[in-house]
Amino acid sequence: MTALMSAAYFFLMDQLNLIQNRLKKELGEMNSIIHQSLYTPNELMNQVVTNYLTVKGKQIRPIMVILSAALFGNVNEHVLHAGAALEMLHNASLIHDDVVDETSLRRGRQTINSIWGNHLAVLVGDYFVSNALSAGIRTGNLEIIAALSDLGKELSLGEIDQICNARDHHFDEPSYISMIRKKTASLFMNCAKMGAEAAGASAEEYAPLVSYAELLGLCFQIKDDIFDYFDDPAIGKPTGNDLREGKVTLPLLYALANAPQQQAQEMKELLKRGNLNDSEIAILIDFAKANGGIEYAYFRMAEMQQEAERYLDNYPESEWKESFRDLFSFIISRQK
Repeated sequence: MTALMSAAYFFLMDQLNLIQNRLKKELGEMNSIIHQSLYTPNELMNQVVTNYLTVKGKQIRPIMVILSAALFGNVNEHVLHAGAALEMLHNASLIHDDVVDETSLRRGRQTINSIWGNHLAVLVGDYFVSNALSAGIRTGNLEIIAALSDLGKELSLGEIDQICNARDHHFDEPSYISMIRKKTASLFMNCAKMGAEAAGASAEEYAPLVSYAELLGLCFQIKDDIFDYFDDPAIGKPTGNDLREGKVTLPLLYALANAPQQQAQEMKELLKRGNLNDSEIAILIDFAKANGGIEYAYFRMAEMQQEAERYLDNYPESEWKESFRDLFSFIISRQK
């Protein structure tokens, strides 16, 4: 990382830290709700859950729930339960993903499946889901409960779409965007919706914010996919891991659509054959980079950020609106 990139990264981390500090009290109360919800007299479950919650991550999703409520001027107890519900549902999806992907490390720590095995990890993930629904019920808002239910379906369908895209060799951007909208953006959209709902805003009032969150979520996944093209142990997954699992993401999709036809066809044949070895994965990564795939992914994120700003124009200037802008900039420029 160059000195300029390093300085920009720490500036953006400061932006995230500023948002977290603005919401320190609310995030603390929300995390207390999560701990209380997940506590059980069962010694083994309590041990596994407590160990898992030791590292919280950036908590971007519950931050969005609370920011959405703050934008409408009413961060109340129902907002905190909505944030807790979404954070537990999100973590459930991560725990299950680690089982499916056979992941051994997350956030620099061993995953539940790597320590305790897949059987227990699946049960812990299910336990998180059940407690997420319980937290949603405590809001007393049917729209929030329905959103949690719909979100669970969207996350599952997004993963299934990704499997189908890989199996059926869909090498087009619309299929990719549709998949990440379900897989990732749906969670961000529901963060905005649930926070605003719990704050008492109407659907008409929060509709632009949900559209903003959709674009933010799409960019989150695109940036996550870019990481796969670079070798950085801090990110937590090896280079080419997506390709190893048959997942073709935006940088490579752009290259396949815009490289010389014969070269692109050779790369498609390689992808269709599957079971790629390390040298073949390196060829595909170099192909994507050489044909402008990384630059295009950043271009698309910049386009989405500009579009998102127009949705924010529906709301008056405030520290909370500025926090949403800072969060978008952080998500695009983050290094892990």
